[in-house]
Amino acid sequence: MFNTDELENNSFAQFDRDHIWHPYGPMPATVAPYVVVATDNTDIILNNGTRLIDGMSSWWAAAFGHGNERLKAAAHRQIDTMSHVMFGGLTHVPAIKLAQQLCDLTDEPLTKVFFSDSGSVAVEVALKMAYQYQLGQGHPERRRMLTWRGGYHGDTFATMSLCDPEGGMHAMWEGRVMDNVFASRPPLWGASSNEISAYIDHLDSLIDSTIAGIIVEPVVQGAGGMRFHAPEVLKGIRQLCDQHRILFIADEIATGFGRTGNLFATQAAKVTPDILCVGKSLTGGFMSLAATITTDAVAESISSAAGGGALMHGPTFMGNPLACAVASEALSIIAEGNWKQQVAEIEDELKKGLAPLASNPTVRHVRVLGAIGVVEMKEPVDMKLATHAAVNAGVWLRPFGRLVYTMPPFVCTHEQIKKISRAIASIVHTEQERFGR
Repeated sequence: MFNTDELENNSFAQFDRDHIWHPYGPMPATVAPYVVVATDNTDIILNNGTRLIDGMSSWWAAAFGHGNERLKAAAHRQIDTMSHVMFGGLTHVPAIKLAQQLCDLTDEPLTKVFFSDSGSVAVEVALKMAYQYQLGQGHPERRRMLTWRGGYHGDTFATMSLCDPEGGMHAMWEGRVMDNVFASRPPLWGASSNEISAYIDHLDSLIDSTIAGIIVEPVVQGAGGMRFHAPEVLKGIRQLCDQHRILFIADEIATGFGRTGNLFATQAAKVTPDILCVGKSLTGGFMSLAATITTDAVAESISSAAGGGALMHGPTFMGNPLACAVASEALSIIAEGNWKQQVAEIEDELKKGLAPLASNPTVRHVRVLGAIGVVEMKEPVDMKLATHAAVNAGVWLRPFGRLVYTMPPFVCTHEQIKKISRAIASIVHTEQERFGR
């Protein structure tokens, strides 16, 4: 067990840097990570006692803050009864209750729930569902997906094939992953009806006999660029999928459960996908769990003899009762509806706090939607300098590329959102000094 002295002299941080491979980084790390000893509501507490507002909701997951008392109580109740049991041939109340809640929260056609342990796997399962559905429909030639550039759907092998092959974080894998079809980036929020109509025609022109479905991140393109696209595009996608008898997959791992101001981002366009992927905030960021939710029609086609008869996927920790119990309580919090006002207030505060940065000579664009605030720079930020500037301002942020952004916990106060905005401004001013503008 570590002690305070070891943490304070950074011996643990050095061991971590030399031996533990962190996400999206080299080995050994070029920069030692900050050591966290505790979390408390909206805050991350470092080994030196520094408290930082978690402006990232720990990668967009901790919607209700850290250590939410209701989620902790749900975990304690469940761990005393059953922490894990295999899901093959067995079931349990936490999984049944959670599936019922998911069916109640989603639109009526979505009635079949497949649990997994991460967002990437949820998307992998969605792809399997789409391909097997087409097999069941007598279309084995439909083996590719249509998506758009600037998207991100995960880091596993099949999901990498859906990420932008030109300039995306997985560009090096082009030619080694599945061959999919990429449309241009969708028109931005506020686009004209003519722009949207032209884009739908563009999508239509790319659909041939090999396309099994269309998969997108609805309204918000996340790690691929934090772009907000016109919701009306989703209506066109729904119509194209119906017209060509292919499936519409909505990857709402990041946007699901209120982040954009709607419970699900697809609701902004009043459309329902054939397959919906959820994760991250599903457990309130308490632990890892994801789900792929689909329709009776998809399930029936997969379960037919032509469709293979079964969905051959079974994670070891599928339907983990501890995770399901926590997620069930998280969805109970969501169902109470307080998040709507919380997200609306965060949106207003972020708009006020970030708008002045639009005139900074290093800034290309400022945008806010729901509990998402983005400052797009003209040049890539210096990650080390940017992180240091945010920490000095009392906030944890994780910029990437040209993007400085926040997805704060819904429970942040007005003053905390103001502090996050000031931290983002501090990064912008640090970048301005770096470029001498």
